[in-house]
Amino acid sequence: MALVSIYTVGRLKYPYDHPASREFYEMGYKVMRQAYVSGHLIEEFSSDGVPFPKEAKGEGYPVMTLSVWKSLDSLYKFTYSGKHIQALRNRSRWVEPYQEKHLSYVVWWTEKVKDVSWEEAFERYNYYIQHGPTPFAFDFKHAFDEKGETSLIK
Repeated sequence: MALVSIYTVGRLKYPYDHPASREFYEMGYKVMRQAYVSGHLIEEFSSDGVPFPKEAKGEGYPVMTLSVWKSLDSLYKFTYSGKHIQALRNRSRWVEPYQEKHLSYVVWWTEKVKDVSWEEAFERYNYYIQHGPTPFAFDFKHAFDEKGETSLIK
């Protein structure tokens, strides 16, 4: 059974200990709690000690996530509902805007959780930046199913 991975990346407007950034992390805790309760999140990887990629443009304070989900559909539904959609609506309070088009996440299929790593996430992110969406690395607007066929997410 194929699983789906997602890597997200951005930069906070304020230092990590700023009240606005603390609010961001408090919301993040609620989002991840809801993700675990959903039963669709399989694994969340800690970013502690992971060097921030230079490709992620901006001047703010780096934040990134890496997680594995049971399906593309469950990831999409989670992303655009509940606490996560609230966080997306409020992101301008916490995350710096980008002067140019910026890729804030990338999605890909994997067979095993143990095959997912930060190095792979960076590779797929960079691949998407260089080549656009393909079955190797894509986004929700240009999705592919686990067989590499174009997929519409509803």
